[in-house]
Amino acid sequence: MSTNTIIKVDQVISKLIRPIYDDSSDEDQYHHPSNLTNNQFVPLTVFDKLAEDEHVSILYAYRPPNPSNRVLEQGLRKVLTEYREWAGRFGADDGGRRVILLNDQGMRFIEASAYCTLDEAMPFKTSTLSSFNPSYKGVEELALVQLTRFTCGSLVISFSSNHMVADGLFVSRFMVSWGQACRGVDIHPCPSHDRNIFSPRVPSGVKFDHMTAEISKRDITQEISKPPFSEDDVIQHKVHFKPEFIAKIKNQASSSLSGIVSGEQRPYSTFVSLASHLWRTITKVRELAEFQKTEMRISVNGRRRMKPRVPDEFFGNLVLWANPEAQAKDISDEPLSGTAKIIHEAVAKVNDDYFKSYIDFANYDIQEEDLIPQKKVFVPSWWPNVEVDCWLGFPFGEVDFGVGKPCIFMPLCYNWEGVIYLLPSFGGDGGVDVYITLFQQQLDLFEKLCYSID
Repeated sequence: MSTNTIIKVDQVISKLIRPIYDDSSDEDQYHHPSNLTNNQFVPLTVFDKLAEDEHVSILYAYRPPNPSNRVLEQGLRKVLTEYREWAGRFGADDGGRRVILLNDQGMRFIEASAYCTLDEAMPFKTSTLSSFNPSYKGVEELALVQLTRFTCGSLVISFSSNHMVADGLFVSRFMVSWGQACRGVDIHPCPSHDRNIFSPRVPSGVKFDHMTAEISKRDITQEISKPPFSEDDVIQHKVHFKPEFIAKIKNQASSSLSGIVSGEQRPYSTFVSLASHLWRTITKVRELAEFQKTEMRISVNGRRRMKPRVPDEFFGNLVLWANPEAQAKDISDEPLSGTAKIIHEAVAKVNDDYFKSYIDFANYDIQEEDLIPQKKVFVPSWWPNVEVDCWLGFPFGEVDFGVGKPCIFMPLCYNWEGVIYLLPSFGGDGGVDVYITLFQQQLDLFEKLCYSID
């Protein structure tokens, strides 16, 4: 099929599905358990309120044979009994604070048909990806699913969820649980719903400038540094780094660490090394002015940094950000080891003490309206900065609905330039896949530079 061919996808069914609490009941009917009341709600934590109030989407693809839509729907209804937040709605408590109402109003469930094979639809264009993903503009549902069937029997599953409900790590664990329910096995581990674990300390112990790092840096303005291209030019691109290439990048990034040979220091991680390489690459591609300041916004998962450790199964958001910054000339021209040092030190600072300091700050020193980011943009872009999300340790590849692991997994972030996701490769070679959004006009130079080691 020609790369210019428009892939036709029709949504056949769109409905709300609600939790099923009793396997002996009519599977098509909703029966509200007597021990659950309609006025139950979940408060948003200080980390939930910091997340964007918008949906984030991911996509899986599976080769045939695949389970029926009926099996997937019933598995989803069963798993929603453990993950009721996804079937709820935003509301307010008696004090006017935003909460998640556990009212079982339902998750949007869409069945669609694509009039081609999966291979004919690949590589996915932006228009194709958008047809696989249900529109969530203005919807009240906190999560949406679309199942798209192809003529070859392949299946694409997209899942979209409001970021204020949960972060990427938890979404990956929810998807694993959905697969378990479809296979008829017990959901394990079950989610942890305790959102009251982030109590402020008495007395308060704010030690860091959170108003700048967590609040002001979320605002985006392009009044001074405007991207040179338009929204229509933004594309999502995938690159694959083989293990051998990654090893060379790590050696270069860690070259300034004198204690590696003696064992006193460890080389920089795969993430720090590749983030350094990608920051350098995109800075060169953008041709930023020498003294232009550029920042890298890095999401840092607090579950494994807080003490005592918060379980990975915690249902909600637990992310803050490291914000390393430098002048463009230092990123482009200096050795890669210097950039790696900047990133490593910035991430290391977001530790237990930092997370607890933010909890104190958010409980005592800020109003909810301050948490709404101000975005004055002409083009949806982080320019001259970049945002990086590391999903290398997330179990997205373990999502099995009964027929094995997916052949494709990818985030859907095609509408905002300057976003980078790092994922374990599904190719089985131990490499890393990188999804990056950039301007179409800069793609050729990016591909040339990203596989080059100076």
